[in-house]
Amino acid sequence: MRILSGIQPSGSLHIGNYFGMMKPMISYLERAELFVFIVNLHALTTVNDSEELKKNTLKAAVDFLALGLEPEKCVFWVQSDVLEVTELTWILSGVTSMGLLERCHSYKDKIAKGIVPNHGLFAYPVLMAADIILYQSNIIPVGKDQKQHVEVARDIALRFNHIFGETFVIPEPEINEDLAVVPGIDGQKMSKSYNNAIDIFTDRETLNKTIMRVVTDSTPVNEPKNPDTCNLFALYRLFAGPDKIDDLRARYLAPGLKYAEVKKELAQLIWDFFGEHREKHAELMKKQDIIRDILRDGANKARAIARETMDLVRDRVGINY
Repeated sequence: MRILSGIQPSGSLHIGNYFGMMKPMISYLERAELFVFIVNLHALTTVNDSEELKKNTLKAAVDFLALGLEPEKCVFWVQSDVLEVTELTWILSGVTSMGLLERCHSYKDKIAKGIVPNHGLFAYPVLMAADIILYQSNIIPVGKDQKQHVEVARDIALRFNHIFGETFVIPEPEINEDLAVVPGIDGQKMSKSYNNAIDIFTDRETLNKTIMRVVTDSTPVNEPKNPDTCNLFALYRLFAGPDKIDDLRARYLAPGLKYAEVKKELAQLIWDFFGEHREKHAELMKKQDIIRDILRDGANKARAIARETMDLVRDRVGINY
């Protein structure tokens, strides 16, 4: 079974990235053929600073390794190092209907958030489909908000197979219902684009300030509060054990809870949770040449598979002659 997922280097990685994608992917190391990549071509739809993109790409690799990804047990690379994905994207564009892309929620959501529309943002699902089916992936772990992109990849692969003959494995989405969407400090899905994220490897002062900005309701201190509708409680339960969660729930349901106290507790939980990872991260940031070697090795492995797929695709569509 081949499992694949990628993450954009569009800024410092945050706890939504960790719980929504990174932690689940790392858990597959011992039980599947794991493919993990940094999707820097996707980032070009919103990032126009070349130095920032270079820095963030390397930092994303360091973040993954610091959080427990073992490159010798998986294929780990940077998207743009396998150029076959751009060729496949163009070929798939010829079998992708405009209607299919116009129905995609992600484009509409980003435009609604004020992101300037461009062709890359609109055609994003075709590149994502190429990422998935180029490596003949079976399972794609995604959050609920990304499920549609896997469905689009399935539609495109099925359409291609129908026209040109069996070529691609049809991927299946896998969603962890408990961690499908991690809330940001404003209650929306956590995202750098929405400026509501909690960075994983930030400094203590910044972490404290970010947590204090978590949006809560205006229920008075002397009244019970509803933990199941509280953004702060949703974040807290990501880091606390069952006993702590039960204790906090009881405190919510009784008068006297101060949100400021819970925020201080949450900041401490997050700081402690990533403590060992933070130390490893600091060490890896001093070894960037080694990180580049790891990524190049992973790209060579990924490209060997991509070439096999593209030889078949080129033959199917008639551009091998």
